[in-house]
Amino acid sequence: MNEKRGLEAAAAGDGRPEAKRSRPPALASVIVEALKVDSLQRLCSSLEPILRRVVSEEVERALGKLGPAAITGRSSPKRIEGPGGRNLQLQFRTRLSLPLFTGGKVEGEQGAAIHVVLLDTGNGCVVSSGLESSSKLDIVVLEGDFNNEDEEGWTEEEFDSHIVKEREGKRPIITGDIQVTLKEGVGTIGEFTFTDNSSWIRSRKFRLGLKIASGFCEGVRIREAKTEAFMVKDHRGELYKKHYPPALKDEVWRLEKIGKDGSFHKRLNKSGILTVEDFLRLVVRDPQKLRTVSSFLFHGL
Repeated sequence: MNEKRGLEAAAAGDGRPEAKRSRPPALASVIVEALKVDSLQRLCSSLEPILRRVVSEEVERALGKLGPAAITGRSSPKRIEGPGGRNLQLQFRTRLSLPLFTGGKVEGEQGAAIHVVLLDTGNGCVVSSGLESSSKLDIVVLEGDFNNEDEEGWTEEEFDSHIVKEREGKRPIITGDIQVTLKEGVGTIGEFTFTDNSSWIRSRKFRLGLKIASGFCEGVRIREAKTEAFMVKDHRGELYKKHYPPALKDEVWRLEKIGKDGSFHKRLNKSGILTVEDFLRLVVRDPQKLRTVSSFLFHGL
């Protein structure tokens, strides 16, 4: 009997420490541990942006020491500003000669070449040095109502979303020299033409736009250029187009303020003034006769 009690006591004695070890932790200790974890997570979250900024600054500083040649092939995120904090923008310096017709050469007013420039908008000066000053540009066609309120803060994505593509089954809207290369921040657009009129889009007007070509000025934000909105008419309308400047052999109605087959045109023809050359000869040799023939139109001669 005593032996049995001894065995039971031994068994009970052996079980007490085991029961003590497997006892679940107190509620208070669980709460304390949870608060510690939560505080640590909050601390990490608050430190994350600071750490990111510090790491970013250190990486940029290290890359700056390496120089451009050592980081070829890497591209940094696009900046709103150009090098040195400059705000760079492309700009058309020549107004277009209007109206425009399909198949007709696109040129500046009075037949001038169309010039474009890269500007530093901070001082209004042409950017004549640096990689940006020798960039290649793409000429694109934009919707006429793009940026109608003339807000200058568009993004690159907004600009691209307003580029007009050719209609299905049609040729590209413009053909010819549709790229231009800057030299010391200045470029001259070559010869190109419209192949389609503008009557089929919502605003019934186009704009010309300029943007940096792919592969140039990576990582630098250069704002695109745009012209005023204009209509492109079918080439049949060119039969009545004025010429700037008119050629000597042009019919006299190609001059401003003389409508084709209008009353003034007919009066000039009856007096033997058929071409621009005839008109100029009369201006020099007999201005009084010209006053008589077209007294209403040229009363100021």
